[in-house]
Amino acid sequence: MGWLQAAAQDGSAAYSWLNVTSSSKIYGLGGVNISLVDDDVMSTECNPALLGPEMSNQIGLNYMHYIGGSNFAGIRYAHSAGERGAWSAAVRYFGYGSMREALPDGSIVGEFSPKDVSFGATYSHDIAGRWRGGIRLQGLYSAYADYSAFALSTDLGVNYYDEERDLSLSLVVANLGGQLKRFHESYDKLPIDVRLGWSQSFGAFPVRFSVTAWNLTKWHLPYVEAGDGTTEPVVKDSFKSNLFRHLVFGADIIASPNYYIGLGYNYKTRTDMSTYSRSFLSGFSLCGGFNVRSFSIGAAFAQPHTGATTFMLNVTCNLSELL
Repeated sequence: MGWLQAAAQDGSAAYSWLNVTSSSKIYGLGGVNISLVDDDVMSTECNPALLGPEMSNQIGLNYMHYIGGSNFAGIRYAHSAGERGAWSAAVRYFGYGSMREALPDGSIVGEFSPKDVSFGATYSHDIAGRWRGGIRLQGLYSAYADYSAFALSTDLGVNYYDEERDLSLSLVVANLGGQLKRFHESYDKLPIDVRLGWSQSFGAFPVRFSVTAWNLTKWHLPYVEAGDGTTEPVVKDSFKSNLFRHLVFGADIIASPNYYIGLGYNYKTRTDMSTYSRSFLSGFSLCGGFNVRSFSIGAAFAQPHTGATTFMLNVTCNLSELL
């Protein structure tokens, strides 16, 4: 599975699926974006402080065909809580297809279908002026063959938004918590992370730029450069590679409220898939969407590796406009 390979580059694979977004727009803008202010309940998934009463009665559905036989899906609903607050609830399912089950001696005894499920709630509140804060609590259930685990996770976020300058700044502390039930004897830690984000457009230029810094709990993010397959692998751990593996870049066209097109670049994704069979598109992602009456439809595409094409689809609507 691709997320396992990517996590292995960091040395920790447990709960790495928490870093897979459910928003096609966020996925197309590099996979991580905590500062994108949008009237879309799905884009709040990376930062609870982006949720607001303006999204009241929105419901969103997402589907993603991921690497290999993996298929992910989810649903998210939001509602206002007074004039200054909002809450949302969400359920997400991660299925990784069918795998062979083997004993320690290598003999095959059957097949199993590993899966992860998250369910939780978010609350946000306008603190003062241009500031908004939010909190998300999630239950995390995992079942792999005969083993299962359960954990609780909390995300804390704050956002500053200057509407006149279209300037958004965010801070998120993600994946605080731990396991209540372990798979076995070992304790798997959640991927606790600190993230900073900036998004802004400039004047009449119809493009909004975003930069997100993540994995800020550790500076060194070394990776193995496999080369062309004829030389020995080389471990990369320079200042430049570490810096850019912390950054995700995105740009989306906002010329009209009826459609958008976005492009993202995630250097960490590109280097995590650092093999001689990596494609030119590795690390890049593309998204687009449009509005039809009370419905919004968005899609995203990325190819982290030559043998891995990923696709995500979102459908959202405002239930109030349907009544």
